[in-house]
Amino acid sequence: MRYEGQMYRPPSEAHSYILQATVGCSHNLCTYCDMYRAKKFRVRDLKESLEDLEEAGRLMGNRVEKLFVADGDALILKMDHWLPILEKANQLFPRLRQVSCYATAINILEKTDEELHTLRENGLKLLYIGPESGDDVTLKRLVKGANFDDHVEAAKKAKAAGLKTSVIMLLGAGGIARSQEHAEASARLITEMDPEYLAALTLTVIPGTPMSRMEDKGKFELPDILTMLGELRTIVAESRTTNALFRTNHASNYLPLSGKLPQDRERILSVLDGALSGDIPLRPEWARGL
Repeated sequence: MRYEGQMYRPPSEAHSYILQATVGCSHNLCTYCDMYRAKKFRVRDLKESLEDLEEAGRLMGNRVEKLFVADGDALILKMDHWLPILEKANQLFPRLRQVSCYATAINILEKTDEELHTLRENGLKLLYIGPESGDDVTLKRLVKGANFDDHVEAAKKAKAAGLKTSVIMLLGAGGIARSQEHAEASARLITEMDPEYLAALTLTVIPGTPMSRMEDKGKFELPDILTMLGELRTIVAESRTTNALFRTNHASNYLPLSGKLPQDRERILSVLDGALSGDIPLRPEWARGL
């Protein structure tokens, strides 16, 4: 099992075996992100990926229930990579119940309906998609490479193939200038994408990123903590999902929350209101991370 550079995965993949089938992110232009800036994107040689799977099978084959395929947008892999990886994983891990990866809207739209169905039939079950915002102005400033409609189309295409989606929104992404627009449009996008899982992260402006340079020039200003919690309240109050598991358990967040939407909406809003009024303490700055 070989890894290049620092590895990232969603909190829910904490106990998953991670296979680095791609190195870096094929897009790698998002203004706020520095996760893959030190890596030049490439697809790892299929032989290496299969060798790593073999090694994982020898060491922990009976213990692996979840496989996360990395790096930043591994869905970009072509079918002649994906299918051997899924076939080998199913052979080596008898208890395997889920294969997942990060994906962009463009990754999904570039796959045919038949390809997505085939991936699902062979064990790929969950796609983590990070629109970060539903506001097209904010999406353009973030250089996400896809707009509101692209994300809606991608989510519907994934759902039609039987793939579950986990959608990630980024509090503070609109800056002070578009905080309200960002929150309201994000709620609308969540409604349209209707994911099975929904998460919110809190933006940290990282030195050296384009967003940091924008901040230095006065072109971006991060909202304060209460404003970002207000964005989260708007997202929870106004989004309408069929049945989504909602979490803010990422280390970047000031207020860890979890529940089902819509079932637990009022309870979650009550906790948010308590935090906004100062009655519920927030995670201290020193305890936050990326």
